[in-house]
Amino acid sequence: MASTFTVFFSLLFLLSIPSILSHPLDPLTPIEIKQVTKIIKGSRAISLANLTFQYVGLNEPSKSTILSWLSNPTKESPPRQAFVIARAYEKSYEFVVSLSHASIISQHIYNGTGFPLLNLEEQSAANDLAFKYPPFIKSIKKRGLDIKDVVPSVFTVGWYGEKSVSRRLVKVLFFYKGGSPNVWVRPVEGIAVLVDLDKMVIVKYSDSEVVPIPKAEGTEYRGSKMRPPFAAETKPITVVQPHGPSFKINGHTISWADWNLHLAFDVRAGLVISLATLFDSIENKHRQVLYKGHVSELFVPYMDPTEEWYYRTFLDAGEFGLGLSTVSLQQHTDCPANAIFMDGYHANQDGEPVKVSNAFCVFERYAGDIAWRHTESAISGEVITEVRPGVSLIVRTVSTIGNYDYIMDWEFKKSGSIKFGVGLSGILEAKASTYTHKKQVKEDIYGTLVTENTIAINHDHYITCYLDLDIDGEKNSFVKGKMKTMRTDGSTPRKSYWTMIREPVKTELDARIWTDKPIELLIVNTNKFTKIGNQVGYRLIPGPAAIPLLLEDDYPRIRGAFSNYNVWITPYNRSERWAGGLYADRSHGDDTLFTWTNRNRDIDDKDIVLWHTIGFHHSPSQDEFPVMPTLNGGFELRPSNFFESNPILNLRPPKPVDLPTCNATTP
Repeated sequence: MASTFTVFFSLLFLLSIPSILSHPLDPLTPIEIKQVTKIIKGSRAISLANLTFQYVGLNEPSKSTILSWLSNPTKESPPRQAFVIARAYEKSYEFVVSLSHASIISQHIYNGTGFPLLNLEEQSAANDLAFKYPPFIKSIKKRGLDIKDVVPSVFTVGWYGEKSVSRRLVKVLFFYKGGSPNVWVRPVEGIAVLVDLDKMVIVKYSDSEVVPIPKAEGTEYRGSKMRPPFAAETKPITVVQPHGPSFKINGHTISWADWNLHLAFDVRAGLVISLATLFDSIENKHRQVLYKGHVSELFVPYMDPTEEWYYRTFLDAGEFGLGLSTVSLQQHTDCPANAIFMDGYHANQDGEPVKVSNAFCVFERYAGDIAWRHTESAISGEVITEVRPGVSLIVRTVSTIGNYDYIMDWEFKKSGSIKFGVGLSGILEAKASTYTHKKQVKEDIYGTLVTENTIAINHDHYITCYLDLDIDGEKNSFVKGKMKTMRTDGSTPRKSYWTMIREPVKTELDARIWTDKPIELLIVNTNKFTKIGNQVGYRLIPGPAAIPLLLEDDYPRIRGAFSNYNVWITPYNRSERWAGGLYADRSHGDDTLFTWTNRNRDIDDKDIVLWHTIGFHHSPSQDEFPVMPTLNGGFELRPSNFFESNPILNLRPPKPVDLPTCNATTP
């Protein structure tokens, strides 16, 4: 294998090559998606009459192949392959397709538990069934509702101990639009339609109770419909870069400051970051940091155990797809004026490419942040002040899954830090109720009465990220730094202090960690040291931790067992990318991050993967109704003895930009 220096120095050269040279980690193009479809359909492997595409994505080359190509990026790119999951005759078929040779390399029927990603077309078809179903039409008339204002939505149903789950079942629930587009807070309670997705038929219908529809008044959120009194406004703020952006985009590869990285779109993961490297001016080479990073799963269990709610425990990435749910970003609102946009593509049910315009935006952010500063006043007769502004590179995407909007940012800082942030916004999932005031409530309502006749249900959010860190190479180790209180020897008035006791972690079970106590977590390269002898590495500054409160034998907890801890380490395995399993819908929890790590494999001085979960226990409040102000969380991967000293010490002070003078005035 080529040396680290050779491989990653070549990244600079790669950026200067005409973009016609494709990158082996580029997502499938529309032409390639069509080619995959043509190859599978042309093979007659399965009947075309029943074939539906559930997942079509890049089948990535091995790490060694990628690194070999990077050492000489002018040579031909590795053969392009696609991985496909399709449904036919109530079975899941897996294909590996060679685009280079226009052939199927492998195919087999999946016989395990769970089902693949739902596609948009089958969700739409399931939604339509009820509107031709006489009992449903009768139920709507009974409630005095206009059927044209009834909005359906598909809900996955999970798994609750059934020994055999052979049918792809979903429930279709209903909401009311009349008078307001905010349908999620106006459910039509009591009506549920159980649909077999493969046969596309209704297998069960229920109309259990009639509850008044919450009123439309006070649920509007569209700016054009707002009326006084308005919230206090501030004067416009914009971002001006008179010389243009500092980053360069070549295909899907971005260079900015000392960073180089690759972006890709996946129908399940959404945004995928790969090959993030840093140029070290002291060592005069690019150094490996992050081979791949993306959201692996998003677990959202609701806390209402009643008949119409108990099954609402979603694995959003594996069931609905973060990429499939990616929305087009809006300039000036989702992203600032200086943002550059990139599109994404995925395959629909028939294998045809679908474009998601403005799936990502890339921009430089400066909001008055400080990269570093110091004022020195201890020197007699002299005051020294040095300040450097903190400018960072942001890659943003937004996935809207039903009522919730997830705003996801990957931030790259000149200091070498990588930050991941997630913002939760959108609409609370609500339950209609007869209650109009809290004093009427004498029972557990599993949430908060946020307005008359509307209960917002308690729930959790667990966002699990896959982080394949390769710190200065593939062989890394995991180190726990425990902060221990020590008693002094009494030689001074101090009685205590804390010290750091670092422990190398050898196996997967020992690497399962909750960060609810003081701890330092490091990924280090045990074969690489600074000049003064410290191991080079990166430190995880964890995001918010939400210890699971569901019982360990509760079925949602079994399926979402990757939330049992918020830090995990596994040895790299190409097949282990999805924390909730490849087939998440109706899965049994037998192919999760939890089950993989039960093997207790060796992780010392290996190619390892860090998994980190950001967690929120969400007890809703009236302040989050009718649309939720963004709730933020995130984590940071921060250099720890990675550099010989502060890497931005020699960052030159910025030159002032001459703009028209603006004076603050008092109204």
